Amino acid sequence: MILDLMVMTVHPDDAELGAGGTIAKYVAEGKKVGIIDLTRGELGTRGTAITRAEEANAAAKILGVEVRENLGLRDGFFLNEETSQLSIIRTLRKYRPEVIITNAWDDRHPDHGRASKLVNDAVFLSGLRRVETELDGVTQEAFRPRLQLQLIQDKYIQPHVILDISDYWNIKEQSILAYKTQFNASSDDDGPKTYISNPDFMEYTRGRARELGRNIQVKYGEGFTARKLLGVKDLFDLI
Repeated sequence: MILDLMVMTVHPDDAELGAGGTIAKYVAEGKKVGIIDLTRGELGTRGTAITRAEEANAAAKILGVEVRENLGLRDGFFLNEETSQLSIIRTLRKYRPEVIITNAWDDRHPDHGRASKLVNDAVFLSGLRRVETELDGVTQEAFRPRLQLQLIQDKYIQPHVILDISDYWNIKEQSILAYKTQFNASSDDDGPKTYISNPDFMEYTRGRARELGRNIQVKYGEGFTARKLLGVKDLFDLI
């Protein structure tokens, strides 16, 4: 299956928090969208790897994505090295997305910036034909996405582009709240209270989307950064 958009992020729930509205928008427009989680989030304070997988599947159904896979890298301890890079390269060459979105290049959580660098390096290597990979015994062709973007996560980074997600905020919010052990948690059964389990966190998330939206005169927005200059073919397409 060829994907139009791939969101490849380190923890289950990163894609929903940073790009849930973008995912919902392009699914609604008929694009083929997939989410690839690098780790199972097994070091999370609340819940378990099993509950996170169940919640990720529930969120994927809410968003309507074609694919959700987990590469099973080691949460907290993955490295930007050959084995991890090749796992990502095989996935990129398998789905051949036109656009890829990954974690913020710098953030409060050290996994986010490290994952962003890992994906960035793997994207480059994936385009080199002398980096050889196989999938199910078949040699894969070199491939590199046309566009790579990064999320705006906990730490505010000035975005290079903001997408209007006003019509898709409710879907984004539902997909985030599918992670019942993580957000708006009302019970200690899944672990102690955390920064993100407090209901105030969802208010902050909504406020961030409103702030980004205000910058382009819409209700809700999602912002992204790019590692290269972005170009447009028509100035009249800009808001």
